[in-house]
Amino acid sequence: MVVLGIESSCDETAAALVADDRRILADTIFAQIAEHTPFGGVVPEIAARAHLDHLDETIAAAMRQADMKFADVDAVAVTGGPGLIGGVIVGVMMAKAIALAHKKPFIAVNHLEGHALTARLTDDVAFPYLLLLVSGGHCQLLVVEDVGRYQRLGATIDDAAGEAFDKAAKLMGLGFPGGPAVAAAAAQATNPVRDLPRPMKGRDDCNFSFSGLKTALRQRVEAMRAADAFDDATRANLAAGFQAAVVDCLIDRTRHALEIARAAHPRLSALVVAGGVAANQHLRGALQQLATRYDLPIVAPPPRLCTDNAAMIAWAGIERLRRGETSGFDYAPRPRWPLDSTAPALAGAGVKA
Repeated sequence: MVVLGIESSCDETAAALVADDRRILADTIFAQIAEHTPFGGVVPEIAARAHLDHLDETIAAAMRQADMKFADVDAVAVTGGPGLIGGVIVGVMMAKAIALAHKKPFIAVNHLEGHALTARLTDDVAFPYLLLLVSGGHCQLLVVEDVGRYQRLGATIDDAAGEAFDKAAKLMGLGFPGGPAVAAAAAQATNPVRDLPRPMKGRDDCNFSFSGLKTALRQRVEAMRAADAFDDATRANLAAGFQAAVVDCLIDRTRHALEIARAAHPRLSALVVAGGVAANQHLRGALQQLATRYDLPIVAPPPRLCTDNAAMIAWAGIERLRRGETSGFDYAPRPRWPLDSTAPALAGAGVKA
C-alpha cells in the first residue's frame, strides 16, 4: 500500500509517498524561509499564498521522485488541522481534488498525530510510549497509547518552545528561523549566561511556560544595548544561556511526566521526541541522559522528519487505513484539533493543545 501525503499547515509546502513497509519513496519540501525572513516570523497570509503557488509542483516532484502516477497510489492523506487555516484549506482542497479525480480514499490527518506517530515510521516503536512534542506552535507531553488514543499530561500555557526560540532570535538579532540561529550562536559561547529563569521547574503538574524566560531575555538585551555592551560575544553567551534554560525546562517537565506515565503504564516502551525543536542537538543529548536514567530507549527521528513534512502525514494515513478509517469529502479544515479531547482546557496559547 502506498499513500500520498500532503502537508501545508504552516510554512512548509510538502508532499511525500510512503509505503506500508515503512519505505519513504519520495519526500519533497518547499521551505518558505525566504518569504518570511523579512518579517522575522511566519505571516499566515503569505504562507497560504506560497502554498497555492508551490503545492502543484511539490506534488509533481514527489511523483517524479518515486517514478509513480496517481493510478499507482492507494490513498491520499493530508493535514486537516491544526494549523494556519489558509494553508490547511489549500492542502485539503488539493487532496480532495486528487482523491476525487482518481477515485482514491481520502484521509484527513491531525498534524500532531503525524508527529506523534513518526517514531513508528522510523523505528517501529510499540505502544505505549511517552512523547515530548516540541515545535514552533506546540509543546506537549502525551502518552501515546494507540492510534487515536492520546493522554495529554502537560502542555504550554503560553509560548511553545519553538516560538520562544523564534522570538529570542529576533530579540538578539540572530535571524529566522530562530531555533537553528540560536543553536549556532550558542555554539560560539565562551561564558554562557547562567542566571536566566526556568519557569514552572519543579511544579507538580507537567505544563510548560516560556513567556517569563522570554521577558527576562528581553530585559537583559535592552539593558546591555543601553550600556553599549551588546557585542557578538555577549550575544553568543546569551544565546547559550537561553538555550540551556529552555532545555532545562523541557527536561524537568519530561522527567515528571515519565514518573506519571510509568506509574500508569509499567510497560512504557520508549521516550520519543518529535517536532521541529527535536532537531536541537543540546536537547537530544539531555533527553538521552534522562532516558538512560529511566532505562528506556530514546527515539528521535532524523532532523528532516522532525520538522513539518509530508512523510509523517502519509504514514499517519497508513495507520488509519489499516484500521479501515477514511474521511468524507465533506471534511472541513480545522484550525484547532487537540489530540486528547478529554484533557481540560488551558489558558492562553494552551488552547492549541
